[in-house]
Amino acid sequence: MSRVRTRFAPSPTGRMHVGNLRTALYAYLVAKHENGDFILRIEDTDQERYVEGAVDIIYRTMSGTGLLHDEGPDKDGGVGPYIQSERHKQGIYLEYAKELIAKGEAYYCFCDKERLDNLKEEVVDGKSVRKYDKHCLSLSSEEVEEKLAAGVPYVIRQNVPEEGETSFEDELYGIITVPNKELDDMILIKSDGYPTYNFANVVDDHLMGITHVVRGQEYLSSSPKYNRLYQAFGWEVPVYIHCPTITNEEHQKLSKRSGHSSYEDLLEQGFLTETIVNFVALLGWSPDNNQEIFSLEELVKAFDYHHISKSPAVFDMVKLKWMNGEYIKNMEFDRFKEMALPYVKEVITRDVKIDSILELVKTRIEVFPDIREHIDFFQELPDYDVSIYTHKKMKTNSENSLEILREEGEILKDVTEWNVDSLHDILMEYISAKEIKNGTGLWPVRIAVSGKQMTPGGAFEIMDILGKEESLRRIEIGIKKLQEANQ
Repeated sequence: MSRVRTRFAPSPTGRMHVGNLRTALYAYLVAKHENGDFILRIEDTDQERYVEGAVDIIYRTMSGTGLLHDEGPDKDGGVGPYIQSERHKQGIYLEYAKELIAKGEAYYCFCDKERLDNLKEEVVDGKSVRKYDKHCLSLSSEEVEEKLAAGVPYVIRQNVPEEGETSFEDELYGIITVPNKELDDMILIKSDGYPTYNFANVVDDHLMGITHVVRGQEYLSSSPKYNRLYQAFGWEVPVYIHCPTITNEEHQKLSKRSGHSSYEDLLEQGFLTETIVNFVALLGWSPDNNQEIFSLEELVKAFDYHHISKSPAVFDMVKLKWMNGEYIKNMEFDRFKEMALPYVKEVITRDVKIDSILELVKTRIEVFPDIREHIDFFQELPDYDVSIYTHKKMKTNSENSLEILREEGEILKDVTEWNVDSLHDILMEYISAKEIKNGTGLWPVRIAVSGKQMTPGGAFEIMDILGKEESLRRIEIGIKKLQEANQ
């Protein structure tokens, strides 16, 4: 068996869609699982959709995710150029299109837009389609040469027979057979001289020795045309692996409007690169066991493309957040601090124990922007309603909370060593002497110093971070609020 060679061939049209990232990842994993080669090719033949700076986004995404290519525009492996516009300038595509014309497998088409727009629609297997009617196939060689000499605009079309069938085999979907009458004579060379996406793919994949083609399910319908081109040239057909569609939770195709359809969208929302790669790998593929957390190296070892599903993959934001939280929990503290600090500084300017705050939130957040709402009370006590002092499980209400706060406040004034351990010992001693439950004694003080029902830490940790002066000030505010409510 020849060495496995896969490629990722993105078009520079903007941010990298999650679906494109999955294609890149699967192509990478297919190659690396077999110790093969992974090639990066830039497909920029659609000049109208080209976006300035998009090539840089491709490189940045590939580098950031660890999907490092063995060959590409910056790593010549002997089958370059790896940018289609540069290959176009060398005349590669036109040369092969003319070879097909000579074989009767393609032809010049000089029809203008008006004529094409007036083509009749046909019903094929219940579907309404507008197919080209092969009008220019009947032109004599003399007529063709005359039009070419006169500079009449043209395209080059594939010549698909109207009778018979075309079959191709996909690794996931098996053998698929399509009646030739359903296939249009697709354009190979456009009027601007550039190749179409489909034609350039076939030519480049062959010349670059691609053995396995990984792409989205939406290209299934184009595959018979690809096979006809391979057969026309007498080339070996690669292994096809078509990946399932990615949908949102409503089972609609994942679109840019979702706000999380691209790799950079997800980074901006606070997701880690390794989480994104792990999550995207599971959008359509699953391992033999129930493992869900994978490093890229583990994915390379475990990946078997035969386990890719044919069913649409649902982009589950809840699962993505859960997975990101798991990665954050397991991060080294120094890296976590570096990534979390910008969010901390957005809401906290006071002189507090930042490391202690980060230790509290590290195991409680799913994405980094969550930090802000978890810690904002350290900067300033929110204006809260005294109803949150009432907690049935803790057996607290505004009356006993007032009593407890007053007594605890007096005790805390005399504390000389203000840290978690000493605060714990002093308040637990009070709770024991008063013969109340821990929750009954600690809930009121936690509410007073935070102004929130949900906090990333308990009363001891919060007071330690705030310091003695600020903690006592907030307890006094709590006492006043409760006094006013109980009047």
